[in-house]
Amino acid sequence: MHEKNYDVSKLDSLLLRVIGSPQSGWINIGTERSTRADFLYKLTTAKAALQNVTLIPGETTFIFLNQLSQNFNLDREKLQKEYDLQSPLVEGAFVPNTYRMPIGITEKELIRLLLSSSAKLMKELSIKIFGNYNEKKWFQYVAVASIIQKESANLEEMPIVSSVIHNRIKKGMKLQMDGTLNYGKYSHVKITPKRIREDKSIYNTYIHSGVPKIPICNVSFDAIRAAIFPAKTDYLYFMKSKSGTHNFACNYSTHLDNIKGATK
Repeated sequence: MHEKNYDVSKLDSLLLRVIGSPQSGWINIGTERSTRADFLYKLTTAKAALQNVTLIPGETTFIFLNQLSQNFNLDREKLQKEYDLQSPLVEGAFVPNTYRMPIGITEKELIRLLLSSSAKLMKELSIKIFGNYNEKKWFQYVAVASIIQKESANLEEMPIVSSVIHNRIKKGMKLQMDGTLNYGKYSHVKITPKRIREDKSIYNTYIHSGVPKIPICNVSFDAIRAAIFPAKTDYLYFMKSKSGTHNFACNYSTHLDNIKGATK
């Protein structure tokens, strides 16, 4: 408190020794004017006023920052600036989860807490799977997982979609997956033939080979596991069925039949 230029007397120090040590972080001491003794007591006992914010799997950082700005009444441009300053990754740095964050938190602290929490969780999972954490290798899996996240209809499909990605790459085929174009602000935009023709970004797997170097979105650990452990299949194609799940095919003729079946 001395460092913040608050007037702390020897009596205050004595009272704090009796009451207890001040808490670190954010606390809610209310809006009513307190006596000096009440204020010191609240420093040691008051709880933080927290608010939940949920990042759903498959959401992009662009949309999540919009959400943070609205939920915590923060400046959207400052959030983006802090993210750019604190994260070397354009996308995929956050772990989808429900976070409890203090009301009144600053843009800088909010981004710092979310990034540090996410990095810790990712490192723990990597060590659990591989026995170590290689950040470069890990985010290569995250990039694959981001496509799986966007394309899969459910958890059961994830290892199968992963197998299609791996099988197409092995055969030198372009991925040609619509979900890769749901990046950034286009997270919820329907992909059209026009968009496929005109989008020249690195995310367009109709014109670029392989997996985009940058993840498309923030991904669940289920998607990451699927990227690391794909199912063993010969599938090269899949098509959304009328039920909302996908029909998978090993050859193009069967894939065409699946397309016809879905449009009848």
